[in-house]
Amino acid sequence: KQRNKSRVNGVSVLYCASTQMVHSHGLKSGTRHLFAKKFRKHGIPPVSTILTNVKVGDYVDVVADSAVRAGMPHKYYHGRTGIVWNVTPRGVGVIVNKPVKQRIIRKRICVRFEHVRKSRCNDALIAKKAARAQFVADKKAGKAVALPVSRRNGGIVRKAKVENLGRSKAEFEAMIPY
Repeated sequence: KQRNKSRVNGVSVLYCASTQMVHSHGLKSGTRHLFAKKFRKHGIPPVSTILTNVKVGDYVDVVADSAVRAGMPHKYYHGRTGIVWNVTPRGVGVIVNKPVKQRIIRKRICVRFEHVRKSRCNDALIAKKAARAQFVADKKAGKAVALPVSRRNGGIVRKAKVENLGRSKAEFEAMIPY
């Protein structure tokens, strides 16, 4: 226990440093619920997480697995989506955008495979591109195809809903005496 002397209102006070409540600022501070595993999902991760193929350019979600301490990302990157820029025998390098003041910095982090899973953020775009390619191929072949429905057509113009908030007739014809 470290004992410190300080002066309070001109009086010398001796206090013990360990009795004071301090805020810890460690690497894993405040991660009690952030890194907690779900119900009945505790323990080491399955082999399928390690056997997942990850290639350069893939979108991945950085999700820290608290059962694997090695190669764990900082708590800031937990839940972030990034692009793989490097693949090593035991881990991956991921580019993650980090807003700092007025700019966005592209941070390159290295994490193990257990803390990364393939992202589904690009699935809708890939399906849309495949449907468009199929439409173009069918049109070139001369098949009768319906135009693909786009969600970006500006929407339907609806009639204006105007409510008249003014009174139709005066509720009181004369002043009410007090």
